[in-house]
Amino acid sequence: MRIISGQYKSRKIVAPKNLPVRPTTDMAKEGLFNILNNHFYFDEVSVLDLFAGTGNISYEFASRGSEDILCVDEDFGCIKFINQTAQTFKMPIKTIKSDVFKFLEKASLQFHIIFADPPYAFTLEQFSAISELVFQNKLLEDEGLLIIEHAKQTDLSSSAYYSYSKGYGGSVFSFFEISEND
Repeated sequence: MRIISGQYKSRKIVAPKNLPVRPTTDMAKEGLFNILNNHFYFDEVSVLDLFAGTGNISYEFASRGSEDILCVDEDFGCIKFINQTAQTFKMPIKTIKSDVFKFLEKASLQFHIIFADPPYAFTLEQFSAISELVFQNKLLEDEGLLIIEHAKQTDLSSSAYYSYSKGYGGSVFSFFEISEND
C-alpha cells in the first residue's frame, strides 16, 4: 500500500503478511479522498478509523495534515503494526485494541469523520449496527460523515442515515450523515 498525497506522498508501507486484513485499494482510497477533499479541511478534522487493520486510511489522513486520529481494531498484531508505523513516520495516531461494537457502545467522543472497514462477510444487520451505534451515541460532530466500506454485493441504502454510495472496482463506500430533516 502507498500513501497517495500529502507530507508522506508516494511512501510505501508494507504490512506483515500474517495480519487478518484486506487493505483498501489505492484506487478506492484515492477516490474516497477526492470526495472528502471537497467537504473537509484535513488539518481541522478528527478521525475515527474502525476495523483499522493496517491503518491504511489513517496514514492517509495523517499525511494530509489530520492531527486527531484514533484507530480501533481488536487484533493485537494490527494495533502493534499501526503503532510502529505511526512512530516511524511521527504521525499523530492513537490506537485502542477493542471489539468495535463494544467500543461504539461506550464511546463518548465526537469525530468529524468516522471510517469503518469491517469484514466484507458481515451481515446486513452487522453493517447496520455500526451506523445505528454511531448515530444513537452521537459520535459525529455537526456535518460529520460516517463512511462504511463494503463489497459491491452489499446494499446499505435502507440503513438509517444513509446518504449515498460510491463504488470503486469491487469496493463501495456508503456515506451516512444527519440530514436537515433529522
